[in-house]
This record gives sequence, C-alpha cells and structure tokens, in this order.
Amino acid sequence: MTTVGLVHIYRSEGSDVAALSGVDLSVAAGEVLGLLGPSGSGKSTLLALLGGLFAPSAGKIFIGERDLSSMTPAQLDRYQAVDGALMLQGARRNLIPYLTIRGNLAFASAQARRLGAPVADDAEILDLLHAEELADRPLDQLSQGQLQLGAIAVALAPAPGILFADEPTSALDHRARDRILAALLRINERSGTTVVIVTHDPEVAAILPRTVTIRDGRIGGEGRLGQEFAVVTADGFLPLPPHVRSELPPGTLVRLEHADGHWVLVPQTGGLPPKHDHPIQ
Repeated sequence: MTTVGLVHIYRSEGSDVAALSGVDLSVAAGEVLGLLGPSGSGKSTLLALLGGLFAPSAGKIFIGERDLSSMTPAQLDRYQAVDGALMLQGARRNLIPYLTIRGNLAFASAQARRLGAPVADDAEILDLLHAEELADRPLDQLSQGQLQLGAIAVALAPAPGILFADEPTSALDHRARDRILAALLRINERSGTTVVIVTHDPEVAAILPRTVTIRDGRIGGEGRLGQEFAVVTADGFLPLPPHVRSELPPGTLVRLEHADGHWVLVPQTGGLPPKHDHPIQ
C-alpha cells in the first residue's frame, strides 16, 4: 500500500483547510503500522482515505497495483466489502445495536458472499479474539472493551487483507487496552493481515513495530518500537521532533556537518563563530 503526494482539503466555516499536505507513505503487505499525531494533525483523515471512505483532493493511493483513487464505484464497493476493513472510532459505530456479535458477523460478511469472495469462519474469528463467550450476548450487556472486540470481529468477517482501526484502544482501561492490542497483533501474526492503527497512546506506540507521526498534514517522523526518527521529505526538508523544536526555535541558523560517519546538526547561536557552536546529534 502506497500513497503519493496525498492531499485532502475540506471546507470549514467558509475557508479551505488542508488536512493532508502531500503525504508519501509506504506500508508493506503484512506489516503493522501505527499512525500517531496530535488532534487535528490529519491521521484519521489519512486512515479514512486509505479505507476508501472518501476520495483525496489530489495524489494517489495504490493498493498493490490498483489505484484506489481512480476505482469505479463498483470496484470501490468491492474493495470496501472484501479487501479493506475500516473500523471507525468508537466500537458502537461499527455494530448494529439490535444484533448480537454473531448476528453482526453474518451481516458484515453478506456483501462479500454476494460478490463471490471467500469469507472468514465465524468460529475461527471468535477463537482468534478469545471472544467465544461474547458471541450471543446482547450488546447492551457488554463492556466497552468487549464491544471493541466485537467491532474487530465484524471487521474480520469478510477476511480482509488490510485492517484499518481508528483509535481502537481509546477510552479503555489498561487491561482492556492491552487485550485489544494483543488481539490486533495476533491477527497480524496468524493471518498475515496488514494492520494500520491510529493511536494517541504512547504506551501503545512503544509496542508497535513501526509508527508514523503526522504533523500539520505531513509525515513528521517515524518510530521503531518507541524510538522516534525524523524523516527527510521528498523535497529535502527534515522535520524536527517536538523535543528538539524547543532548543531550535524558528529562525535558528543550522548547518549540517559530516563527521565520523554521522551527520550532525550544528546550530549557530548568538552570532558566535562556529567553534563556539554546540552540536545536536
């Protein structure tokens, strides 16, 4: 899955607002990726675009060799029904309230069946999520964490190749959060499903093998198991992590030096000559 120059602009109070401003992102098949960033950074917008919920203002989204942004309505329907499962934020938004989890599973796989696509076995999904005991209980008897397991089960019903989950661990206590995260990682490990998760929880991010931080509609950093890296953009810019911005405010003069196989940022402070500068590595 790849995005190229992805832009999304929406209208707010009579003005155009750029939610995404040229996002270039690659996600390998079978990868687990977390999308991080402050509220309003564009991460949920990016997830919705990847899930085919609406079209970008500009740029391309490739799912394998297929260009999502140029699919016909019928092709897009098939993608959403079979290939890419999008979990909206808030478990109840993904469930029909008057059906049990088992009933929701049947409903969620119906379109894939009509299209002739193979679907997942309900018993296997429930076993994978350790949720067998929840299958036939009324939804109003389930906790928030149990409802979230149900939402994941419903997303897996059509056996998608990609699972998009928007804040699946938000508003949960630590025990429920850890159960949901373990379930998502288990799905990836056992079925090879690509999993893309939006999260604001640093403890969740620290467990994920790869994270991408969205800042001001652009990719502002990448992480590996909790360690963050800056990412050089296609036009040569290097976004600074937040903890460095406080030391290098806007307007700071910085030069790059290559020494001992490493690049070093050397800010020039107070007009002092270079020998008095203090490098940041």
